[in-house]
Amino acid sequence: MPTELHPIVRDRSNQLIQQAADKGIVMVITDDFRSAEDQDRLYEQGRTVAGNIVTNARGGESFHNFGLAIDFAIKTSSADIIWDMQYDGNQNGIADWNEVVEMAKALGFEWGGDWAQFKDYPHLQMNFGLTLADLQNGKRPADLSLTADSDDIK
Repeated sequence: MPTELHPIVRDRSNQLIQQAADKGIVMVITDDFRSAEDQDRLYEQGRTVAGNIVTNARGGESFHNFGLAIDFAIKTSSADIIWDMQYDGNQNGIADWNEVVEMAKALGFEWGGDWAQFKDYPHLQMNFGLTLADLQNGKRPADLSLTADSDDIK
């Protein structure tokens, strides 16, 4: 099992942060690689531990567990971290959240808000053509010397 974020996912995440900053949006990564144990603890939230249910994935059932996913939020001008999908901090008439999601998709991320069930709005992932079952069965993204070259991405 991986123990950290995949290098391409990390590079693209950094590009996303920079692209957002260029548009006057401060986005923060609130979670990235997550161990199976951490995933199980998160799964218990809202079930056997206080809080709202935030995931249906147990350990080994999330792209986070394979270093292929991040979660994000927006930082306001007063330094508050928010998950307000309507917030328009750069005041361009477009919600900052939507701007970040569009930039993320252009960088190759899938957005959890597009899922048919259990929409996960802060979640972005790269699957490299692999399913969760593939990952659980030991397959990993090809170890190519791919780089996340921002010049190639619009």
